[in-house]
Amino acid sequence: MKPLPALELVTRFEEAEWLDPLAKSVRKVVLKVIKPRWARDVLHGVPIGHPVHPLAVQVPIGAWVSAGVLDAVPGGEKAARLLIGVGAATVIPSALAGFTDWSQLHPQQQRVGLVHAAANVTATGLYVASLVRRATGGEGSGKVLAYLGLATVGAGGFLGGHLSYRQAAGVNHSEEIPHRFPAGWHPLAPLAELPEGGLHKRDVAGIPLLVHREGGTVNVLSDVCSHLSGPLHEGKIKDDGGDPCVVCPWHRSTFSLRTGEVRSGPATSRQPLFETRVTGDLVEVCLPGADG
Repeated sequence: MKPLPALELVTRFEEAEWLDPLAKSVRKVVLKVIKPRWARDVLHGVPIGHPVHPLAVQVPIGAWVSAGVLDAVPGGEKAARLLIGVGAATVIPSALAGFTDWSQLHPQQQRVGLVHAAANVTATGLYVASLVRRATGGEGSGKVLAYLGLATVGAGGFLGGHLSYRQAAGVNHSEEIPHRFPAGWHPLAPLAELPEGGLHKRDVAGIPLLVHREGGTVNVLSDVCSHLSGPLHEGKIKDDGGDPCVVCPWHRSTFSLRTGEVRSGPATSRQPLFETRVTGDLVEVCLPGADG
């Protein structure tokens, strides 16, 4: 079966460099409005371990789909108006979460995301216009505007699906590590070859690892940032209350070097943490649950 023609159009958006100046301006506004780090972490979804936006959009979309059904049923107009209002109100937190995530994406992802956002803003405007028309006695034209809004939301959802599943925005980019790394213990390097402190990269079984030594203890994480695959060994070390952390050089996601836990976003998934042991003078690593 051939892909839909619309897919080719969306693919063209990925390379639409003419969108970059607008994306840059919008990004500046987002970073200025949502400035506190804690607020960004909440909107990214750090506390719940995955992005907030896909969860938050269920409320307005669900309300608007339900309103569309009720508009087709005699006597359902009053309930439809209520649901349209609920959708218009709850689109705000979902939009804040979406723009926060979008501000920390690659240019190709931001281009598609910008069109996705434009579709959703247009849909919200159509629903607000629908409420206004209904309030002034134009029930029929209000329904037409609402159905146009629903169609536009559907187009925006198609773009959102492309952004998430074709362009891998918001997914865990380290999820594959346990399925590629072989089970059991494997040699990493002689302990004497691992300098104290600092961030170092070592490859084991074709998997890039981030290595940080604290005296006789060696901390090892996946070197691929779970946010967008940034090379963590090129980042910086940050002390977080006595816990050494690595800051990703691409979007400043911060992870504990001792546990792999996310200390600040945009990443929401922890880094795979490798167990280590010293046999003689050789440091060995093992990834719990590895089945590669």
